[in-house]
Amino acid sequence: MNFVKRAGMSLGARKSKTAALLAIFVVLCALLLGGFLLQAAAARQEAGAQRTIGVDVTVRKKGLTPPLADRLGAFDLVNRYNAELPVRARARGFAPLTSDAPKPGGTGTGAKERRAEQDPLAVNGVRDSGMLLPFSYGSAKITAGRGIASEDAGHGVAVIEQRLAEENSLEVGDTVRVRSPDGERTAVLKVVGVFQDPTRDPPGWTPPHELPGNALYVPVGTAQELATGTATVSEAVYRIGSPDQAEQLHAEAERLLGEGSFTFRVNDKAYRNQVRPIQQVGTFAGLVVWVIASAGALILGLIVTLQMRERRAELGVLLAMGEKKWKLIGQHTVEVAAVLLPAVALATLAGSLAGQPVGDVLLGRQDDKPAPEARAPEAEIDPPTVRVEPATIGNVTGIGLGISLVSTVIPGIGILRLHPRSILDETQ
Repeated sequence: MNFVKRAGMSLGARKSKTAALLAIFVVLCALLLGGFLLQAAAARQEAGAQRTIGVDVTVRKKGLTPPLADRLGAFDLVNRYNAELPVRARARGFAPLTSDAPKPGGTGTGAKERRAEQDPLAVNGVRDSGMLLPFSYGSAKITAGRGIASEDAGHGVAVIEQRLAEENSLEVGDTVRVRSPDGERTAVLKVVGVFQDPTRDPPGWTPPHELPGNALYVPVGTAQELATGTATVSEAVYRIGSPDQAEQLHAEAERLLGEGSFTFRVNDKAYRNQVRPIQQVGTFAGLVVWVIASAGALILGLIVTLQMRERRAELGVLLAMGEKKWKLIGQHTVEVAAVLLPAVALATLAGSLAGQPVGDVLLGRQDDKPAPEARAPEAEIDPPTVRVEPATIGNVTGIGLGISLVSTVIPGIGILRLHPRSILDETQ
């Protein structure tokens, strides 16, 4: 009789033990599937977190120009970057804010003081206002419209402070005119956003350009047009995926900017706080998979060994009838593997129903947690996405088949040493 057919008859004749073996396999496959699903969900969430949070690297260099900052920003590892170019400017057609406190006597006659009053606006040329510390850490907030984005390059747009907007009855969509300090160039800017700076006005007299309400954010190109002389970037911030990539970015910065001619500061606090726990969950899930696979092979091996002891008479009869020993081992392997397939199906169904809730508990829905001090509120990590994919089912099935093979072949080595007469003598 074909040993595969004999395996099917054996499973049908031993229904209770087949059901017990099925239950063990369902638990084993469910745990394996859970480990793989959690590992895959952690990997997806980690990739999203690296793009969203990442690691910020601040580069400062005397004479750093916008083109140089852009060239470094074009490096493959950079996901997002911002260059900040501060200039002073004059207002045309609207009134800048002034300090309510009286000016101290004798301080209003110097050239520096006169220039401070003539150029009252602090214009900050930026590429991506969302990467500025006041916005990324949540102290400054956009109350209307939007911030400056990389797509605004070459366009005359501005984001103004709420106090300046209220003083001049300005809203999103209005137009303001800003002049260069020498009065030779005028930029016409459309207000695309209004932000609120929580910094209070100083109690004493303060030059207008130092008042928080007189700050404007514009694209870098607009700031360059308003600058007198050569405008340079005060600092550039580059966001990369992980701290491990900082060394490569530093090497690229040395190539572009010159070795030792710049400062390079890595801020990975947000990454450590948010991404490292996800990595730990993924590592734990991978460890669980191998522990379960090893434990499953051991448990099933013991079960098969006990079954072989119980079925020594059957084995002896088959050997006496001329059945080959490798077919006896093959029969046991087929019996165990046949139970695996429905177990995988049941485990897949359980994973589809319970995978997402379990992933939410272990990985945590980040939007339900208060934003830590080191994380930008707009850069929240996406919630874990747990989904059963064909590749995952294939991995579980493959490991299950491997466990079936190991748990039957190793105990089955004893069959190779059996002799029909000795077995039959034992059973009489």
